[in-house]
Amino acid sequence: MKGPMSAYTDSPAYSAPSSGHGLLEGWKYRSLRLGPFRLPWYASPESQLILVSFVCFLCPGMFNALNGLGGTGQRDEDIYASTAANSALYATFSVVGFFAGTVTNTLGIRFSLSFGGLGYCIYISSFLCYNHTRNLGYTVFSGFLLGCCAGILWCAQGAIMMSYPPENRKGRYISWFWMIFNLGAVIGSLVGLGLNIDERGDETVNDSTYVGFLVLTFLGACLAWTLVDAKDVVRRDGSRIILMKHPTWKTEILGLWETLRTDPYVILLFPMFFASNWFYTYQYNDVNAAQFNTRTGALNNTLYWLAQMFGALIFGFALDYPNVRRTTRAKAAWTSLCALTFIVWGGGYAFQRKYTREEVALEGHQLYDWTSSGYIGPMILYISYGIYDAVWQTCVYWFMGAITNNSRKLANFAGFYKGIQSAGAAIIWRLDGLQNSPPPYMNLFASCWILLSGSLVVALPVIILKIQDTVPVEEDLKFTDETIEDVIGYGVTYDSPEQKMAWTKDG
Repeated sequence: MKGPMSAYTDSPAYSAPSSGHGLLEGWKYRSLRLGPFRLPWYASPESQLILVSFVCFLCPGMFNALNGLGGTGQRDEDIYASTAANSALYATFSVVGFFAGTVTNTLGIRFSLSFGGLGYCIYISSFLCYNHTRNLGYTVFSGFLLGCCAGILWCAQGAIMMSYPPENRKGRYISWFWMIFNLGAVIGSLVGLGLNIDERGDETVNDSTYVGFLVLTFLGACLAWTLVDAKDVVRRDGSRIILMKHPTWKTEILGLWETLRTDPYVILLFPMFFASNWFYTYQYNDVNAAQFNTRTGALNNTLYWLAQMFGALIFGFALDYPNVRRTTRAKAAWTSLCALTFIVWGGGYAFQRKYTREEVALEGHQLYDWTSSGYIGPMILYISYGIYDAVWQTCVYWFMGAITNNSRKLANFAGFYKGIQSAGAAIIWRLDGLQNSPPPYMNLFASCWILLSGSLVVALPVIILKIQDTVPVEEDLKFTDETIEDVIGYGVTYDSPEQKMAWTKDG
């Protein structure tokens, strides 16, 4: 071998499960033809990404749809139940998420995703129960449990999304995931809109909404068991995922420390992680729930998640643009985030100046309906918030995926991301939910804008110094017990010339 080998873009193919002639064997490696199209084989990164996207479509997607209504569908004096549950959720998530890479690497992808999905079922059931019993204890417990479950689910999802694709396709994999995932929130929002379309007042959503979300989240938890193990996934060029062959609790706990010891620069991304969910509470409760009636809030929610799909599509594919070096694309992404931060949140500042928490609390405060004059401006702002969120999340995932291709390390990165992200969310949910003296809306708005802007400045050295045009395989293998032969290999053949053409195109 002459010099280091780039990861997965020009690598020789792997002779994975084969009959001795290099032909991939078993139903997991047979692609199906659908008219003129040949579908990827079941154990391909594409198929596995689509499956995990639909798990998140059905679980976190429904959670987002419900929370996007403001107050998790609760209103007035009952909104504190949502705030208490989400405070418990994110406080737990912040701890569990930080160590979730250890759990995911040890127990595997399928268990992690299914366990995580069950937490969303229980969370939604607690609000259905609360509608009838006002059992705050169960609601808070469901938030605590979901914090444990979601931390593990999102770590597994992040490891798949960042480590399964080849380097030159990571942006589009992230965008595909974000679009399918947010389609769940769009459909959930449409369900909420349809069931509450006649609610011109400010009412709690009805039982049918909660029941519908409960069924969908349970289906998502079941769908997780249809994924294959990471060791069975084979890319288009025949290469495999870099991971530990024989993970144990000891190796993965030590691996968490090794990640911080060998990659201390990731700490400079922590402020971006922290800021990435901070603004949700402000947008959901202090804009959507505070200024719009039930049905219009449901419409805003639908548009918000549709905008996320659009933002992820544009930026995901732009981040993979082949005619520009990856180092240049990383700097362009950072510059775009800076510009959007000042444009979108500058518009948010102009809107926030029009109302205060005290005015919203007054009896008879006039809420926007979609028939109100002057609704278009706030609607466009809320759509812009959705686009901004998708761009931020897509870029953060892409930055992490550009640093390494090692699944074990990326699981830890994803755990850091979701844990620190949730710590920020726990703090802001608690601040917004203070019963006696919650901060003014303008203070919460300012905290969002300052955190987002400041975190971009802190992250700049990582963008400039640590993102390379490609990461050598030898570098990725340092963090595992695998060899180059385990992940690269030789000799893949195909069922037909058409299959070879389909699987080598763009790969």
